[in-house]
Amino acid sequence: MFRRRNAGAGGAVDEVTGGAEPGNSEDRPEGAGSAFTPGKGRPTPKRSEAERKRRNPSYVKPGDKAGQQQARTRDRAERARKYEAMKRGEEWALTPRDKGPIKALTRDYVDSRRRFSEYYMYILIVLVLVLFIHSTAVKAFLYPVVLAMILIIVGEGFVIARGVRKLAAVRYPGQSTRGITMYAIMRTLQLRRFRLPAPRIKPGDKF
Repeated sequence: MFRRRNAGAGGAVDEVTGGAEPGNSEDRPEGAGSAFTPGKGRPTPKRSEAERKRRNPSYVKPGDKAGQQQARTRDRAERARKYEAMKRGEEWALTPRDKGPIKALTRDYVDSRRRFSEYYMYILIVLVLVLFIHSTAVKAFLYPVVLAMILIIVGEGFVIARGVRKLAAVRYPGQSTRGITMYAIMRTLQLRRFRLPAPRIKPGDKF
């Protein structure tokens, strides 16, 4: 846009060429210069909140009730999905304790047979009820039974661990079998229907 100043009889007159000037002065606040930028209509988020949102896309700003409700619903659905995947034995959903081919082999080895330790919880309930019987003879009989149960459970655990180590040496040579004994004992003590991950095979099945 160019202006040309012409001297007239009454003083200086500006002659505008090429049309009107860009922008509308009515839209600008009083005192604003040519670099005026209209507002965004919302407050600028704090840097800490923006950083949290970048690192965690599911971050919900405190006080946002609708967002918090959606986040809780989303978390419940995610937990249910992970639990079902864990029951199926999917590797990504397992805890560090259950991960790895050796642990999967141990679970299959334990689940392939019914063992005395599997009924430990039922026997324990009976023993607790027996404790309420006020009889010296019954209590004297009870302690040897409890000791025998512990020895059987530990013995079964060592037998299972030895069998798993032999099988792992064939199927997964070079893989560590550390912690297998305790893992086998804890798996055997659980009732079959409550074992997690759930058994993939039935008693008597080959694996």
